[in-house]
Amino acid sequence: MTHSVALATFLRAFGRIGLLSFGGPAAQISLMHDELVERRAWMSEQDFLRALSLCMLLPGPEAMQLATYAGWRLRGTLGGLMAGLLFVVPGALIVAGLAWGYVTFGQVPLVQAAFVGVKAAVICVVLQALLRMSRKALNTRADWALAALAFVALFSFGLPFPILIAIAGLWGYLTANATASQPPTTGPTRGHSLRSILVWGGLWLAPILALWLTDQAFLTEIALFFSKLAVVTFGGAYAVLAYMTQSVVQDFGWISTREMIDALGLAETTPGPLILVTEFVAFLAGYAQGGLGQALAAAGLALWVTFIPCFLWIFLAGPFIDQLGAKPKLAAALSSITAAVVGVILNLSLWFALHVMFADIHRWGALPLPRLDTISYSALSLTLIAAYLLLRLKIGLLTVLGISAAVAIGLSLF
Repeated sequence: MTHSVALATFLRAFGRIGLLSFGGPAAQISLMHDELVERRAWMSEQDFLRALSLCMLLPGPEAMQLATYAGWRLRGTLGGLMAGLLFVVPGALIVAGLAWGYVTFGQVPLVQAAFVGVKAAVICVVLQALLRMSRKALNTRADWALAALAFVALFSFGLPFPILIAIAGLWGYLTANATASQPPTTGPTRGHSLRSILVWGGLWLAPILALWLTDQAFLTEIALFFSKLAVVTFGGAYAVLAYMTQSVVQDFGWISTREMIDALGLAETTPGPLILVTEFVAFLAGYAQGGLGQALAAAGLALWVTFIPCFLWIFLAGPFIDQLGAKPKLAAALSSITAAVVGVILNLSLWFALHVMFADIHRWGALPLPRLDTISYSALSLTLIAAYLLLRLKIGLLTVLGISAAVAIGLSLF
């Protein structure tokens, strides 16, 4: 770890990353690689890839955690805190503004028409993420089998996402060939690990305990649910959206399916991690419960319990990163989890496509079955246009979202 990077230079670099981090984890990781490895040579290629491997193994948004780790390497704990905040805060402020605009103007016909275009583009964004991840994650027949089984378990049987992750990770761990030797590097002291747990664990749990003691039932429920989400978000935001949607729409009834799709669509238009969708969902749930004040409290609480754990994981696990390469069983568990996540993302893409394309979907057990006569041909057309622009012409995400929204508004006028 080095503290030789000037604070002003450090803040400019990570501020730029935070403001330009559109397009999901793949784009954000590429941006950080360009800034930290290529342009400034603050991290070596090997250090960057090892850090990325660690962040993918941990729960939570891997890109935000990678930024936090890089900041920690460069300027210690305070640097990690600043880098993580610079990655999250710009997008969080924009999401708060979008959420307010949604509850205020969301029912305006032209705004609703624009959301149809955004939803169509989101289908293609999720498909693009699926294609990118499958190329990297599915290298063996076992990987393909894990992805297929994960998809079937979710789409056809509704198996909970955390159970899938546990099974895939256990499979990879048990079938790994443990032949690597322990590196000569020494890990952090027990005192360091204990301090990290006490400080960041305490910050995480303190507001939950305060809300529980003051009998704030709704906010306590918000805090507990999004805290649980922070623990099971392996594989990034896309992988956990199906689980989150099932909980907030079906179990708690906080928002509707349409609002959940709109939430993802708006989160796609902002910089920062896609898991900022939790802030949007909490805002809508709070607004329905008690107006703007409750909405802001719920959104702030969701942000707190979503991202404080990220700092805990990095400051606790970061010092062990030099030993990661000598843990083949952990590496194999990560590989298996990543393969299963491909199946999870396929399930998510079909879930979104069905709810955007069809007005009526019923279930046969856990299997969603659309009524074919309720198809929206305008949504289908918009999705095909977005797919051509994004996947064929390789036009940027924000441009495609803007074009899709504009075309949707045009169709609604005619």
